[in-house]
Amino acid sequence: MFEDRIRCAALRGKITSAADAARLVRDGMIVGASGFTRAGDAKAVPLEIARRAREESDPLRITLMTGASLGHDTDRLLTEAGALSRRLPFQVDTTLRRAINRGDVMFVDQHLSETVELLRANRLGKLDIAIVEAVAITENGGIVPTTSVGNSASFAILAEKVIVEINLAQPLALEGLHDIWIPERRPQREPLPIVRAHDRIGVAAIEIPPEKIAAIVITNTPDSASTVLPADADTALIAGHLIEFFQHEVSRGRLPKRLPPLQAGIGTIANAVLSGFAASPFEALTIYSEVLQDSTFDLLDSGKATFASGASITLSGARQEKVFGELDRYRDRLVLRPQEVSNHPEVIRRLGLIAINTALEADIYGNVNSTHVGGTHMMNGIGGSGDFARNAAYAIFATKSVAKDGRISSIVPMVPHCDHNEHDVDIVVTERGLANLTGLAPRERAMNVIQNCAHPLYRDLLRDYYRDAAALGGHTPHRLDQAFSFHTRLAQSGSMLP
Repeated sequence: MFEDRIRCAALRGKITSAADAARLVRDGMIVGASGFTRAGDAKAVPLEIARRAREESDPLRITLMTGASLGHDTDRLLTEAGALSRRLPFQVDTTLRRAINRGDVMFVDQHLSETVELLRANRLGKLDIAIVEAVAITENGGIVPTTSVGNSASFAILAEKVIVEINLAQPLALEGLHDIWIPERRPQREPLPIVRAHDRIGVAAIEIPPEKIAAIVITNTPDSASTVLPADADTALIAGHLIEFFQHEVSRGRLPKRLPPLQAGIGTIANAVLSGFAASPFEALTIYSEVLQDSTFDLLDSGKATFASGASITLSGARQEKVFGELDRYRDRLVLRPQEVSNHPEVIRRLGLIAINTALEADIYGNVNSTHVGGTHMMNGIGGSGDFARNAAYAIFATKSVAKDGRISSIVPMVPHCDHNEHDVDIVVTERGLANLTGLAPRERAMNVIQNCAHPLYRDLLRDYYRDAAALGGHTPHRLDQAFSFHTRLAQSGSMLP
């Protein structure tokens, strides 16, 4: 009867199969499922929803909300089954991405701090079902999340009914790492009382009336491993440029020797850059971020970092086994929060974060595209990068200067889709160098970005573009007939080079 996992005896009678639990989900429903960057995702019931949509004659198409991306090919299987009508706020699945770009699935790309805020205000409709992975249910019916909190807490609170997946593969030692704090409805809202990265302000479980739990499903499946690649020569150079810059800021008195908390977005470049701090002169680092990746534990294990706060733990396979096998070693140095807290503008601004996120491309004035290939085709989504960029003390966007063996430049005359405009971007950095854009006018920004960040293959082309644009005048000079020339050549010939 899983007494150690389901401590509320009255709820043990709710144990059922994933197939039966999935019967609670009907066509047209809005479903909120746990999961944040492949961590803590519901692993059984969503797959049964896909099976029903694929095999049964009755229509079954749902709106699916999550914290961020899911593991275990869940988005792919739901897409292939035709079960998704609408998806938000983030995804990374190739099959779903194609369906989004065909217009088969409506995708709402949102700042990750905003989804449950809109849901709480009834601006996204009524949440019918929440499917939440848990490590345990407390004596009072509280849901103890697993490796992510994400939006799970608010989904469980706001949904009409809750399905809990108790995952036996997730260690009970996770209990106690979570800090669940939910804001009051606006405008009766108190300040969010986090003044240090390690502050705990909430409770250890998601507190809901036990009668809302309609079904409990037992699973035994680990999280999908992170697909982040190891650091390479280019990401090491990017990290080196940033560390040198921070040393300069310290020497000028603009940063303290003990840096403010760091945030790093998900992905290979951000993960590698954060890992680079292990070889830096900085000590007693703290992390206030969304996703705690391998790099977080590199810094904790090396003694460079003292504490890490996030919304999920997303690790490579080998690191997952090691960390979860010795969680007690990290217990006093980790906390997992709801993503509306990890990404909250009030806290980000108060703590003075250094935010390091990844760009698909940046233009010569510092506008950043982080979502759309060619300006039209969705890649993954904006995620939390906008939450941090708008409010951090240092908003940094990193990218390699070229892609596809030099056929694509990541520095372009004008981004064809803008997620982070020039007002929110302080620093652009590539393996070629770093452009500090703080306090610079657009004309000064352009020469800084071209000289320091562009690859030599494209530097003269960008200089020529800027020279011709500047001759036409304007505060932010552009030649509108040539602004997307790089992208036009790529579409026509497969290369941005003439």
